[in-house]
Order: sequence, then structure tokens, then C-alpha cells
Amino acid sequence: MAPGRKFARGAALVALTVVAVALVAAPSAGAAPVDRKLNRVLDRIVDAKAGPPGLSVLMRTGHGREFLTRGTANVKTGRRPTAHDHMRIASVAKAFSGAVTLALVERGLLSLDDTLGEWIPDLLPKATSATVGQVLHHTGGLPDYIQTKAFIDRITSDPRAHLFPHELLAYVRDERLDFPPGSNYHYSDTDNIAVGLIAERATGLSYDQLLQHYVYRPLDLTETTLPITPAMPKPYLHGYEIQPGEPPDDVSEVLSPSGAWASGGIVSTPAEIARFFRAFVGARLFSGATRSLQRSFVSGDSSPPGPGENDAGLGVFRYRTDCGTVFGHTGSFPGYRMFAASNGNGRKSVVFAVSAQIVPGQGSPTVSQLIRKAQRLAVCKILR
Repeated sequence: MAPGRKFARGAALVALTVVAVALVAAPSAGAAPVDRKLNRVLDRIVDAKAGPPGLSVLMRTGHGREFLTRGTANVKTGRRPTAHDHMRIASVAKAFSGAVTLALVERGLLSLDDTLGEWIPDLLPKATSATVGQVLHHTGGLPDYIQTKAFIDRITSDPRAHLFPHELLAYVRDERLDFPPGSNYHYSDTDNIAVGLIAERATGLSYDQLLQHYVYRPLDLTETTLPITPAMPKPYLHGYEIQPGEPPDDVSEVLSPSGAWASGGIVSTPAEIARFFRAFVGARLFSGATRSLQRSFVSGDSSPPGPGENDAGLGVFRYRTDCGTVFGHTGSFPGYRMFAASNGNGRKSVVFAVSAQIVPGQGSPTVSQLIRKAQRLAVCKILR
């Protein structure tokens, strides 16, 4: 989801609590250097004047589960973040869209070679030659609806308004493609809106029903939802907008998630996000043959960029770091910055949540870089 505007919401500034909670036995030999570096960077993130009020890092390593937090989940109460706090997962939701699409491909209900012209010619008449596979790869050339003036004006004037998926595509319906399909890479939120609508037409089911059938129920994700209103389920990690010299502004329930839908509207918890990525990457939602389709990569950064070198697959990114490779997704939404990933066999995972949309181009560049550095260190910790 695109960076948001500042919304008027008062919030009292409470002294930030620093806590690191280990849920497993003492780490193995050789772990200490990574642990120390990660903890120092987490401290620097929340201690910075332009830092977020809180963050959490849930890691499944070879030795069990570990959960680290800094700051607070709610500046009014001082409550600490937990692994079961709900949060807006932003573009991490694109991985869920990828899971649904690949499940339909495996069952023969869709093909990655199907064109948009076969399924939604009425919604994107200038993109009829783009294929489902290209759109999932962000190589279809679809212009990004969230960058259009009309969409920005709409959510600025009425941020809580409900928007239907076909309305989102209407913002770019008459726009020319950014480039011929398959010739370039450009991360676009329009891509997953289009794929979600294609999945609905291919099955006759709503996207929410598809999530329930192919993702939530198989993985017992009872706290993961696709809401249509700004209300957050409790307990939740409050999301804030940070402005220099001002108290954090709570924007958790200001913006309707319907404006992101299949591209970034899902709400979940760190515990359930981790479970999803271990299954999604570990091919427990579809066969190994379909996973080979998932892992056809092109060069391209996720948004915001994840740790290391980024490459785009189908609903998933490959993050190659100096410590090894993980597969996952990043995301940002007003009040939140997310990163979630698993190692290649789906046995280890990391979910990194920050309670402010501090990303390249918005918020403190220094803090944004520290967040990416901490993500890399968290990857090193689970892979060591």
C-alpha cells in the first residue's frame, strides 16, 4: 500500500519500554555475536527520535521459537507487543494472493498463461495481452492505481470509505501500460487486485471465500481476516504516524483496508503469518511441482525493499543475504512496516513488524535503513 497522509488523531506520548523476551532455552554457541548485533540495532530503532513506538520480531530457529520486542503496542497504555497482536500486514498479503492463485493453477482452474483479456477484458481493456503469470511477477506493465491523483483524492477526502475491487481497477482502466507485458519489472498494487478478481471469476467464489478454502482452513488461521472496515480486532499492535517534534499519531483505524483488498488488506498476527509462510514456502499448500513455478524469479525489489538482494517470484520474493537465502514478502501501510519470510524448506521463519510506516521516501531514512539492517540480522539468526 502506498504511503499515507497524516490524519488528525491525538495520542499521548508515553516513555517507551524496552523488552527482549526469549521463549526458548539459551542459544547455541556462536549465536551471541548475531544476537548482540540484532539487539543493539533494535534498541537504536526505537530509541531514535524519529523511530517507531514499538516493534516485534518473531523467529523460529533451529532451536525453537524466540520473540523479541521493543517499545509498546499502545502508547496510551504502555502494553508490550505480543506474538498474538493483530496488525495490518500490508503487501505481505500479496503472498496470500499468490497462494490462492497457485492453488487454482494446480487444480486446473487457472493457467499462468491465461491472459487478462480472457478473464477481465471489461475491467482492464488496455491490458488484455498481459498474462496471469506476468501480473504475479509484476512484469505485466499494469500502472499502479494507488499512484493516481483520483485515488489519492478519494482516500484523502474520505479515508474510511469502502471501495470495491472493480472501483480500484477503474482508476487505471483507461491508462496505457507502463511497458509491453514481459519486457520489464515494475511493482504495482494493481497486479494483485487484477489477480484476485480473476480468481473470483474462475471459481464463482468471493476472494474471501477462496482465502478461507485454500489458506485459512488448511493452516488453521483463525485470527487472519480480510476486513472491509477500518476497525481492528483486539488485541492489536497500534500503528502510528511519526512527525518530528509531535507525539505519535494513532492511525490504526483511520483508513479503510478495502482500498488495498487483495493487494494489502489482510489483518493477521505474527504467529499466524509465520505459520503461513512456512507452509507457503515449504509447499504445504500445493505440490513441489507448483512450487517450482512459484520460484521462477526475475530481478526486482519488493516494496519496501527487503534484506539483501531482492528477486521477484510468483507471490513471493527471494531475499539473498550474506547469511543465506529466505523467501517471503515485505509491506507497508499507514502505521505499519512488515517483513515475513521462511527458509527454503519451510522449517524456519521470521516475522518483523514495526508500528510506523517508516520506509524509503517516508519517515527517517536513517531509521528505515536500521530496520532493513535488523531484518538482515534476524535472517542471519534463523539461518545460522
